[in-house]
Amino acid sequence: MVGIWGTGGIGKTTIAKAVYNSIAHMFEGSCFLDDVRERSMPYEGLVKLQSILLSEILGVKEVKVTNVDKGINVIKKMLNGKKLLLILDDVNQLDQLNKLVGRSDWFGSGSRIVLTTRDKHLLIAHQVNLIYEVEKLDHYESLKLFASWNSFSRNGHLEDDYAKLANDVVDYAEGLPLALMVLGSHLCGRSLDQWKYALDGYRRVPNREIQEILKISYNALEDGVKEVFLDIACFFKGQDKDYVIQILEGCDLNPKYDLEVLVEKALINITYDGCIWMHDLIQKMGKEVVRQESPTEPGKRSRLWFHEDVYHVLTENTGTDMIKGIMVKLPAGLELDEVCLNAESFSKMKNLRLFINHNARLSGEVDYLPNELRLLSWPEYPSQSLPPNFNPKKLVALTMPRSRILRLDLEFKSLKFLNLERSKFLRKTPDFSGVPNLETLNLDDCTSLVELHPSAGFLHKLVKLRLMGCRSLTLFPEIKGKMESLKYLYLAYTSIKELPSSSIRHFTRLEEMNLTGCENLTNLPFSIYELKHLVSISVMKCSKLVSFPKMEKSEDSRSAESLVTLQGGNLAFPKLSRFYVGRSNLSDIADLLTLDCMTKLTTLDLSGSNFVSLPVCINNFVNLRDLRLVSCKRLREIPDLPRALKYLNVSDCLSLERVSKLSNILERKESQMFKGMRLTNCWRLRNNLVRIAKKKNMFINQVNLFSLFLLSLTSYVVVEFPGRGIPKWFSYRKDLKDLREWLCMLPHVGERKIGINEAVVPEEIESSSFIRCRY
Repeated sequence: MVGIWGTGGIGKTTIAKAVYNSIAHMFEGSCFLDDVRERSMPYEGLVKLQSILLSEILGVKEVKVTNVDKGINVIKKMLNGKKLLLILDDVNQLDQLNKLVGRSDWFGSGSRIVLTTRDKHLLIAHQVNLIYEVEKLDHYESLKLFASWNSFSRNGHLEDDYAKLANDVVDYAEGLPLALMVLGSHLCGRSLDQWKYALDGYRRVPNREIQEILKISYNALEDGVKEVFLDIACFFKGQDKDYVIQILEGCDLNPKYDLEVLVEKALINITYDGCIWMHDLIQKMGKEVVRQESPTEPGKRSRLWFHEDVYHVLTENTGTDMIKGIMVKLPAGLELDEVCLNAESFSKMKNLRLFINHNARLSGEVDYLPNELRLLSWPEYPSQSLPPNFNPKKLVALTMPRSRILRLDLEFKSLKFLNLERSKFLRKTPDFSGVPNLETLNLDDCTSLVELHPSAGFLHKLVKLRLMGCRSLTLFPEIKGKMESLKYLYLAYTSIKELPSSSIRHFTRLEEMNLTGCENLTNLPFSIYELKHLVSISVMKCSKLVSFPKMEKSEDSRSAESLVTLQGGNLAFPKLSRFYVGRSNLSDIADLLTLDCMTKLTTLDLSGSNFVSLPVCINNFVNLRDLRLVSCKRLREIPDLPRALKYLNVSDCLSLERVSKLSNILERKESQMFKGMRLTNCWRLRNNLVRIAKKKNMFINQVNLFSLFLLSLTSYVVVEFPGRGIPKWFSYRKDLKDLREWLCMLPHVGERKIGINEAVVPEEIESSSFIRCRY
């Protein structure tokens, strides 16, 4: 059994028909049962389908089946042992499979049963292990399909006048064959103006034929899943899955289960980085479902997102208790970017759960906000405080960047996310004892902030604390409670002078610590070595920090200065992967690099260091992939590098003359390539590599550009030299023809794409590589 799974209109039936037509002759019998979902719904629909199945395979006019159970017995008896091809198109119930194709042993060896469905879980429940997910068409395939349905095409290509609009249609359809075929047939024979009017109309109100097919999947959902689907379609497409789950859980929904259902129904998908995505036409279908709740009066719909509807409801006070969510998102270029609110704007929206302002300036005094709010996202909030009678007991996220907030009283027991970044008037944080469930606190760039309330130390569920750019903050509070959930601590560009040792040791699960640009920081506490889960630490640009805390020798450590250990023999920083110490004044960098704990490093930034030669111990970092040595002015030589290294940045290393790996590769003593390098202003290195290249006759005509030699070493290279314009001698047509031939002769190099001044020049040179040469 094989499943063909995908969203409505993606081409499942077309693929199944193509398979059937191409291989049916190879079987003793075959049957294509189309539209099983619709045909099984009437009374005795399954009985009728059993009869058709038997009749077609046995080649008789009609096989009489009296009831479903007898039909199963007849199928098993009459078809057992036969090698068959069966296609069941558009199944949506497990009962259909159980009554029509049951188990594999109903049929003979070599039989193939193909099932098309919008529901992946249906296939899983029937133990179908081979599932093909139908992918949408790419742009070229979409254009070809659209042109085939249009009278203005010749040999599958549209006439020039229609080509641009055809691209707009293809972008609208986003690879969905159903949409391309429907739009192709609707626009066939119409004028250019009619194409434009039709496409503009479809953007406002989706095509009904497409919508009805897509809506079949929506109609089959349970009520709770429908709510989650509509919230995603209207508000959360492209958002982080975990964040959306927490918001919707606060709305008394069951999003963890519901999202799985929506994925299995091919209505959404989760990207590799954990974001929720949805096809544009499916999103439009969801929005149309909401619009049809009240076609003429927006205030009576459950959700608002269209800027004209939102403006009307907020300024005319036409909202009702039907509204559950509002998103304010003005289109680019709209002259009106300010919405003037009044005291009654929200007064009738008692059930408002979500209020999300993306880019509008909402002015006026707000005397009332609904207590049913779960998400309040309001950048540039105009008032100095929240309304005094505002007490949302279920509020999950409060996001007010760039606000005018001066004072904030927090008694929101359900609050998990608080974002007040760039609120330049905020001088002191509130008492956090009223928000015991807070998980993320973002106060970045609150430039007037001088104090973090000590109650922050009792936020036992806090995972992320951001105070970057709080340049008035000089003291980090004493933390007295265990903060075992804290994983991310960002204090970059603050004015703190020290981290209290008693505070740091409570961050037992800390993974990232960013102290970049803390120019007043003079020392780090000894307790920093107790952070056994630390993965990343940055002390870049900490000009007054001259050393890491010294470890005294103890019975538990053989050499505390070369092997930093803690009581009990545990290695300090046993999980450290990313270490950023560039442009600091650390005097003990060489000593730090000899620590055994450094062997797990994948990223190391030593930019601005004063050494002449890179410490030999770097070669011991067997997992190092990214090495940054920007502006190491005295650095003359880089010896052997770890074999795992893929990215090297030595920009502005003015004295650098030799990188052993580069020289070895050019001299064909080593075959391993980098993936990327940055070599801006490395003049001496350039000249030395050119000499090596000349010895090997590795230059052609006048195109002996430094960067061309490096194409044999990397996937991309950035070589920037100051100056203006492309050299007059560079006649790209002739030189690039020779260049292509030269590139193909280089070891490890296929054809490359050459960019000059960030513009891709030759179409005939195709690959993923790209070099940027500035003169």
